[in-house]
Amino acid sequence: MRLLLDSMKQTLTEILLEALKRAKEKGELKLETQPVITLETPKDKSHGDLATTLALTLAKAEGKPPRKIAEIMLANIQDEEGIIAKSETAGPGFINFFLKQDRWRKTLFDIDSEAHEYGLKDIGKGEKVQVEFVSANPTGPLHVGHGRGAAIGDALANLLEAVGYDVQREFYINDAGRQVGLLGRSVYARYQELLGNSAEFPEDGYHGEYVKDIAAQLQAWIRKEHGQDFTKPWDSSETSRYKNDIIKFCTKVMLDEIKKDLEDFGIRFDVWFPESSLLDIRDDKVKQSVEELKERGYAYEQDGALWLKSTVFGDDKDRVIKKKDGSWTYLATDIAYHRNKLGRGFTQLVNIWGADHHGYIPRVQAVIEAFGHPKDSLHVLLVQLVSILRQGQPVPMSKRAGTFVTLRDVVQDVGADAARYIFLTRRSDSHLDFDLDIAKEQSRENPVYYVQYAHARIASVFREAETRKIPVPARDAVDLALLDLEEEQNIIKALAKYPEVVEEAALTYEPHRLTFYLQDLAGLLHNYYFKHRIITDDAALAAVMGSRLFLMKQVKTVIQSALKILGVTAPERM
Repeated sequence: MRLLLDSMKQTLTEILLEALKRAKEKGELKLETQPVITLETPKDKSHGDLATTLALTLAKAEGKPPRKIAEIMLANIQDEEGIIAKSETAGPGFINFFLKQDRWRKTLFDIDSEAHEYGLKDIGKGEKVQVEFVSANPTGPLHVGHGRGAAIGDALANLLEAVGYDVQREFYINDAGRQVGLLGRSVYARYQELLGNSAEFPEDGYHGEYVKDIAAQLQAWIRKEHGQDFTKPWDSSETSRYKNDIIKFCTKVMLDEIKKDLEDFGIRFDVWFPESSLLDIRDDKVKQSVEELKERGYAYEQDGALWLKSTVFGDDKDRVIKKKDGSWTYLATDIAYHRNKLGRGFTQLVNIWGADHHGYIPRVQAVIEAFGHPKDSLHVLLVQLVSILRQGQPVPMSKRAGTFVTLRDVVQDVGADAARYIFLTRRSDSHLDFDLDIAKEQSRENPVYYVQYAHARIASVFREAETRKIPVPARDAVDLALLDLEEEQNIIKALAKYPEVVEEAALTYEPHRLTFYLQDLAGLLHNYYFKHRIITDDAALAAVMGSRLFLMKQVKTVIQSALKILGVTAPERM
């Protein structure tokens, strides 16, 4: 029987349920409703391996003091599985359980046999999930906020795939509307400057050197395609017939840059979905989607505009789909886009948006429900802003002013591994300070270095063992009872917790839980390494050395597994 932390929790839960059943049969407890048993890992190790507040929860209904209920429960426990070393009542009615050490040690056999599949349950069972992330306007280089969203989205997709979901990664290309038009106009103004002509730069246009770079490429393209430069103003009749081509060219150049930056960051997408495809007059998906909403009774006309009846689904007010002047709102294309997603057979949609989209969530959830799907089939993760620090001082950022720090800047400065890992060291909806100087340090202050060095340190141990011709014992030859040091037990318990961490991270869409876990595991490994020699010349300690090498092998496997999910490499040398 496998007794990992989560299955030990399940086993202990079943033991407690049986104890409650016996107590009820004896008339010691009423238990008019089936209680929910929750077991947690105490922060204080002196409180055991697992603890429950069940006695406190039952006290009111039972009309008994919590400690009395706890004593009744403990008196009725029959540990046929033999996993409990000691149990105790503590405080006002907590019940603490200390589990047998040999049960913890068997976790190492599980890791050894399952290797990189250890901890990766088949939760998804092939269910189709789409993760849409980054989806930046192709109007400028990706900034660090996009980078954080990219790291979160890719790690989440990896995580969901690891636990059995069929995941598709998608980038929604905002290639229609005002912003790309503004980019085209900004580039055209810089193009005119290259020609020596004066040009009015749009008041809210895009600045930065990248606009001048695109202007130079535009100049080469115009000369190649048309044989001569365009010298007329943007709003002239001569230029108007080429505007769409110019905008498409600028958008493509910028999108190619975005794709290159993401590729260098280790991010791949299965689908690049253009917004413009929803507005194609030959197959108008927006119009079709709105017609379906009308048929379903969730779209209506009022005051010359077309409205979504989103209040039916809990939104604070109905939303305009089509304005009085006949133009579509942003919501219109989002309606068509999410209808398209649902039509592709995804049962779960995950959208990763900037924190400024918080108020937009209810209306898109309303769209999902209006098309006949459950509200909770859409999950939106909000990504808070990133502050870049240099020498402890924040770097100001503004895309239009051209003063922002790009993702490319950060990756070139600290590397993709450091950037990805640091982006994942906080909850997505928490503000993140990214200190470029710390990200390059070789110290404990640098979280990615600290974890990667733990892996490299273990790799160096195995290189030394190979040099000395010391084999890692097979599972049938290793004596796990020799791993009796407190530091060894702490590492084993941390390894046993990995399946639970992976499962909870997947079910809550929180990949940052893995970075928290890795920091703790790396800390235990470094502490152990400093205090105890793994390889020694003392022949009397040969069996102990073999057991410690076996332990290190499993730690290395788990670190590799978690880093792979996060999209970070596990170096053999540093």
